[in-house]
Amino acid sequence: MAMILAGGCRVSGMNEGEATITGSLKIWSQVSRASGANAISLRILEFGPGRSPSLHNDETDEVLYFLENLEQSNLWSSDCALTIDDESFAIHSQTGIYIRPGQNFSIDNVTNQPVVFVSCQCPVIDDSVINNELHVAPIIRLNDRAAMPTADRWYRVLVDDEVGSRQVTQFVGSIPPGRAPDHFHQYEEVLFILKGKGRMWADQTNTDIGPGSCVYLPKGQVHCVENTGTAELRLLGVFYPAGSPAVRYET
Repeated sequence: MAMILAGGCRVSGMNEGEATITGSLKIWSQVSRASGANAISLRILEFGPGRSPSLHNDETDEVLYFLENLEQSNLWSSDCALTIDDESFAIHSQTGIYIRPGQNFSIDNVTNQPVVFVSCQCPVIDDSVINNELHVAPIIRLNDRAAMPTADRWYRVLVDDEVGSRQVTQFVGSIPPGRAPDHFHQYEEVLFILKGKGRMWADQTNTDIGPGSCVYLPKGQVHCVENTGTAELRLLGVFYPAGSPAVRYET
């Protein structure tokens, strides 16, 4: 059951609620306008074996992250093929993907197990900021991105304006054991916990988080991710409007 913390911060499990099923595709919507978000979504896309239905957005940027196996989960992702419009890409787990407004995409899963993606959509406010002249492959592997240190943690940016998205930023971050100071951002954000265990704090309210936890953070909400384990806590983050994951304001 979803937990609602101070300020509208929401924490849910990745497969919470009823899935929408279209052919070989199952979709769990964890963050949307219906759940209190203003301009960002978080969905879990599970593609069964075979070629998926084609997906399309007219007016939104969409960023995907191809999951590796998750602790305490029976969902395992493996290599598959992604088609964007008429161009195909071989993709692997721990990969960020940028889908431009107006593009179609589908997944060809040649395995006998599901492949799982985290999807976030953000609105395009002004068509003039879409960089249609940038010809960069929209597939970004985590291991190909430099780790940017910030205090005792690091982050790697996957999707930003370097690959054409001026609306949204996607990153993976690493949090060591312990709790950092409470802080807030001037953007709306969603988090997906990739590994480790901890607590999500919003002001003085909190709840447990672990692999597969989905978190929604309203703009300006004071919060903190505490790593309660003895090893790394790793998370996927997406925020709108775009910017740097290093920018935060302590209380």
